[in-house]
Amino acid sequence: MTNAISTEILILFDSKHGATHELANYISRGVESISGVQTRIRTVAPVSTVTETSEDAIPTTGPLYATLDDLKDCSGLIIGSPAYFGNMSASLKYFIDSTTPIWLSGALIDKPAAVFTSSSTYHGGQESVLLSMMQPLLHHGMLLVGIPYSETALNTTSTGGTPYGASHITGMKHDLPFSEEEKILAKALGKRVAQIALNQLNAKPG
Repeated sequence: MTNAISTEILILFDSKHGATHELANYISRGVESISGVQTRIRTVAPVSTVTETSEDAIPTTGPLYATLDDLKDCSGLIIGSPAYFGNMSASLKYFIDSTTPIWLSGALIDKPAAVFTSSSTYHGGQESVLLSMMQPLLHHGMLLVGIPYSETALNTTSTGGTPYGASHITGMKHDLPFSEEEKILAKALGKRVAQIALNQLNAKPG
């Protein structure tokens, strides 16, 4: 008899050139390396500067747009964004600003959360982007999960990967491949969030 899926981690991201989406996929592999845990991958709609237009409700390609129900139903949350002047993207921030009903209900309190990013250069503000995404998660009462230095790749990486969360250096043409360290650390982050969420579920009475 096979075990039913018992818990689900929401991976929510914005991606302009595809690198942050690819990073989300590596994190997803880490999540699903834990038996009994699966991922739900969602993105956010682009923010238009033309106020008279709006995005279609369903994207033509790639993951579906996130809804508040995705947040309410998840057992853990991992969010990611490209670096925009040391901050998260406007599209991701716009969606997060819509989550007041989730905050009022307390639906995310005590659930594990983590963050990830990509930037074109080594000094593209990765750590400040990761910190900017942590702030709303703290307001939601979530338990932030980073990457500990017991992950040896964190000590040796010369590309992306930080104790604050997973990351990737894309290059100015957005064509640099993922390094082995970046892949390892992304998977480690996903695995850690999944294990904590599963431990919480198993600790609940009944």
